[in-house]
Amino acid sequence: MYKVFLSVLCLSSLLIFPAVSATKVAETPTSEQAKQSQAKSELIKINSATVAQLSALSGIGEAKAAAIVEYRQVHGKFDSVDQLTEVKGIGEKLIEKNRSQLSL
Repeated sequence: MYKVFLSVLCLSSLLIFPAVSATKVAETPTSEQAKQSQAKSELIKINSATVAQLSALSGIGEAKAAAIVEYRQVHGKFDSVDQLTEVKGIGEKLIEKNRSQLSL
């Protein structure tokens, strides 16, 4: 009887511990999540930001970021954050989604 009890105890502990460790792994933020969190906490100056900095914004990939930089080079500095709507592919919804992270 004692051997059966020990066997059941060992098997049940094997089933429980992987679930506990998997939960802790899921709670640990990945480096990508850390970068996104850091990008959200820093203001991005649209008049001096690089393509890499702009592409860290939500909904803005490298192509849209490059379009913003190109627009800025051709037309000069932005007068307001809302002026971003003049860049092809940038709309009001995208600006509103990122407004808290944008500055001049």
